[in-house]
Amino acid sequence: MNLSLPSKRMIQAIGIAALVMMAGGAAFYRSFEAFPFALGVFLTSTLNAAKILMLERTVKKAINMEDPKSGKNYVRIQFLLRYILTAAILVAAGLTPFISVWGALFGIFTLQISVIVVRIMKVDENIGDIEKIESIDDKDSDANV
Repeated sequence: MNLSLPSKRMIQAIGIAALVMMAGGAAFYRSFEAFPFALGVFLTSTLNAAKILMLERTVKKAINMEDPKSGKNYVRIQFLLRYILTAAILVAAGLTPFISVWGALFGIFTLQISVIVVRIMKVDENIGDIEKIESIDDKDSDANV
């Protein structure tokens, strides 16, 4: 599957953020109690990377659908599936002693961190070219004055 540049950068940012969180957990716990925390961060950050893959596949498939209504329903189902997977990981972390709930909660934030990092990096690609979008907005606002 060919991934877009923003998706690749987001997955890389998720991995880096997860490693930083695991290192922070190891520094905080300073014992073997860091392993459940690291496992929680690892599981949820892996899930976040999978959710990015699912989201990109969903968008590509929905765009290529002929009927807009079926495309909309497909996107909604995929949206719910991503949230159900997140809930399943959180429930598993809450029910099992070898996965830290705090680690799972911290790992969920790797997706938001990756979005911020990619936005700051101003990814230059046809679909995600933020500088071009901002310059178009500036030209439109100048034309209205």
